[in-house]
Parts: sequence; structure tokens; C-alpha cells
Amino acid sequence: MEDLCKKCLLLEAGEKALYNSVREYLDNLDDEMKAEEAICKKRLEFCKRCDELISGMCKKCGCYVEIRAALKDKNCPNFDDRKW
Repeated sequence: MEDLCKKCLLLEAGEKALYNSVREYLDNLDDEMKAEEAICKKRLEFCKRCDELISGMCKKCGCYVEIRAALKDKNCPNFDDRKW
């Protein structure tokens, strides 16, 4: 059994097919729904340092962090210690 990659985003965790599906989903969203690229990158940097991240997924809510970070109306799901 492969070890899960802690504190990795999908592509870094070797999940290329899943990453490509996430990218395709995000590419097809209206721009009005998306956070600015700089904001998204900053959010993902927080996620990468978070103990709740494992193989691109947030253990607090079960989302793929690349999707959550890219959506303008979302925030960090860690109610006890919100990062963004």
C-alpha cells in the first residue's frame, strides 16, 4: 500500500489523473466564481503547511484543496484555526 503524502497537493502526491480532472473542472467554471490567481496561490500555501492536509484533501471537510482555494466564496474549513 502506498503511503499518503502529508502536506502535498494532488499533483505532488502523484495523483496526476485526479489533478487533471480538478483542473478541467476549474477551467470550466465562470471566472466570476474564481478567486484571483494570487489569492488562490496564497491560500494553497497555507494549506500546504496545515496538519489537516493529506494527499491534496482537507481532513476537516473532505474537499480537494485546489478546488476550495480557487473558489471566491470559500474559506478555510478549520473553524478552530482558520488560515484564510
